[in-house]
Amino acid sequence: MDFKSVQYENIDFITNDPIKIPHQYQRKEDIEICAFFTATIAWGNRLSIIKSGQKLNSIWGDSPFEFIMEYSSENKVHFVHRTFNSEDFDFFCRSLKSIYGNGGLEQAFNIRDGQDINVFNRIMNFRNQFLVTDHLPRSEKHLSNPSKNSACKRIIMFLRWMVRSSKNGVDFGLWNCISKKELYVPLDVHTGNIARKLNLITRKQNDWKTNEELISKLRKFDVNDPAKYDFALFGIGVNKEI
Repeated sequence: MDFKSVQYENIDFITNDPIKIPHQYQRKEDIEICAFFTATIAWGNRLSIIKSGQKLNSIWGDSPFEFIMEYSSENKVHFVHRTFNSEDFDFFCRSLKSIYGNGGLEQAFNIRDGQDINVFNRIMNFRNQFLVTDHLPRSEKHLSNPSKNSACKRIIMFLRWMVRSSKNGVDFGLWNCISKKELYVPLDVHTGNIARKLNLITRKQNDWKTNEELISKLRKFDVNDPAKYDFALFGIGVNKEI
């Protein structure tokens, strides 16, 4: 697992991965916003995700942050990726505008007084703040809920992008409020299947409980940076090594 993590976490990884979309920006806020939207639509074929991410970049141009801060529903734009549609895009833009007016996206994941320091609480705090903005009920499905046992793959992937070091040219290392010790591995069908073949998990469902089973095993390998094994699981799977 250590060998494979090192093998696959390099600049070549981003060529065919959705993370290439936010890599087109330099400013912290621009990267955050682009990465958040890209992670939100990251389901389905990777080439389709990248294509939709490029459409997003064409919508907000040189600065996603300036686009968000100047956004108004009166200037609603057309965007669709699978079930994420223009109404969802409008809500996400309005909510992010509010969040940046109240401390920013990183701060939205802060731990509240009295809470245990963990990713579950961080996601719930963020989700609760995000949903304060008026929205259609249908839009909530695009913000996974760990309290309903969702694996929250896309939010966890976004957090990996923001928190882990940029030294290998893949993740961004922009956020200091979250320790990489806290991070989980984004769990989907492919990652789950490889983890089972490697006897890292026993549960058959890909849900939050399985997240906890997997991360408890990976922390035995590296307690300081368990999310690095996402690269190993992905690389082993995509290259059909087992």
